[in-house]
Amino acid sequence: MKRLFAALTLSASAACAPVVQGGPPLDLPPGLAETARVSSVVLSSEWLDAKDDFAETFSEEVMEELDMCAYGTYPVQVRVHVEDLERAGRLAVLLRGDGEHRLRAVAELVDPARQGQILGRYPIEVSVGAGGRIAGLAGDRQMIVSEAFGRALCDAAFARNPRRPGPHNATV
Repeated sequence: MKRLFAALTLSASAACAPVVQGGPPLDLPPGLAETARVSSVVLSSEWLDAKDDFAETFSEEVMEELDMCAYGTYPVQVRVHVEDLERAGRLAVLLRGDGEHRLRAVAELVDPARQGQILGRYPIEVSVGAGGRIAGLAGDRQMIVSEAFGRALCDAAFARNPRRPGPHNATV
């Protein structure tokens, strides 16, 4: 609960200025993927609206996915700058029966004990289906795309899919 509160507090405080330093992709140092544990997720975006609950949903869902793939003991922080988010329109999905949610962001894994030293940097783009007419109309679009981002980050940084194969897992 303490980690969730920290993640939500930090994500809510990040608004417009990018929390990532930027640069070329950078893989985690050897062995860190086995020993890292994510302590918080910090989010920034140039379009983030404080009234929109995207920051809270994103941080919660990404943290949930990372808890299942980064289960070591060495605390790292994930800083994410969302560059683009496209959610399928509910009416369009209802009429056409399909649609896609897309998210493009850069995630940096940093060491809070070493003044935010960047340990890994991953530009990630995800695209996930809206789930058909009913799911597209009633589903939580932000949660769907945030979970997909979390799974993609798990795969990129830790080479693990946090969920077992099955109908509950949209990733291969």
